[in-house]
Amino acid sequence: MPKILLVEDDKELSKIMQLELKHEGFEVYPVYDGRQALDEVAAKQQTEPYDLMLLDVMLPKVSGLEVLRKLRAQAETTNQKSVPIILVTARGETIDKVDGLNSGADDYITKPFKIEELLARINAVLRRTQAVVTKPAELKNGTIVMTIDEMKVVKTDKKKATPPEQIELSKNEFFLLKLFLENQEKILSRDQIIQLVWGEDYYIEENSVDVYVRHLRKKFGEDIIKTVRGMGYIMKTQTE
Repeated sequence: MPKILLVEDDKELSKIMQLELKHEGFEVYPVYDGRQALDEVAAKQQTEPYDLMLLDVMLPKVSGLEVLRKLRAQAETTNQKSVPIILVTARGETIDKVDGLNSGADDYITKPFKIEELLARINAVLRRTQAVVTKPAELKNGTIVMTIDEMKVVKTDKKKATPPEQIELSKNEFFLLKLFLENQEKILSRDQIIQLVWGEDYYIEENSVDVYVRHLRKKFGEDIIKTVRGMGYIMKTQTE
């Protein structure tokens, strides 16, 4: 899945963006100032380069425009591919948009924005760099069928001539189930689950994960998610 470096000094906004982007299938790595952004790109450039950077213009230590200029200058000097960058600007800051595009930004978005617009711009840039996210319309395991866009989950039973049963889930239960469906046969630790469902800046007790897993077991059966002692949880792939 595409990796996004999120450079935003407003930690509340960063947390919201992380949650939304992770739910859409992106890996998100937050930093909070321009110096951290430069260091992070340099550290990953040779091994695991980022597919895209969301870069706020107004940053402490090193401004977003200066980060952009430095990265583009380095790419020219070293003849290496530079990370695609979407600038995040304040409303009415036309000069920032012009300077940013002239300095090599791939696109920009103005605060406040709707998540749908941000996703459209991200995917447009990623399409140009061959890293677009393709989301499956459905996720399945045994009798469980999740329709992602509609946030709907049903249980089917081919042995009975009855319509599928829709299962009511809270938002957190839905995204936890989605995580397990996307990672069948993989052990997920509680820390991984918290980061991927709630975000690393969101405080939640580890035993809260156990509570949500119990909720899913109650709705889909005790065998749907197995406990791996000392490691976490695993969803085994099941037949109908």
